[in-house]
Amino acid sequence: MIDRAHPNLSVSRQCHLLDVSRASVYRRPASVSADDLRLMELIDRQYLARPFYGSRRMAAWLATQGFPVNRKRVQRLMRLMGLVAIYQRPNTSKAAPEHAKHPYLLGGLTIDRANQV
Repeated sequence: MIDRAHPNLSVSRQCHLLDVSRASVYRRPASVSADDLRLMELIDRQYLARPFYGSRRMAAWLATQGFPVNRKRVQRLMRLMGLVAIYQRPNTSKAAPEHAKHPYLLGGLTIDRANQV
């Protein structure tokens, strides 16, 4: 949508009007290397078989397959693919049944002056 050869509007002004960063116009995103594509393919195949593998376990598995890679690289590739390990997270929204629930005493009160409550 940015026209670099526009006679009246500069690239900076066009970016401002479209609410786009100028850096995204000037700098082209780097393409993914062939090594990363191969690792992404392996990660995807293993993720489909074992979706509970996180970056640590995936990096260890890749090392057993002959691809010793850093865990941060695996994190980056999994983030790029949108993969997140599936595991049971703590359920912090439920109240413990043995705890007493106290009533809210200010429910019907209209507070209309300072230091009333």
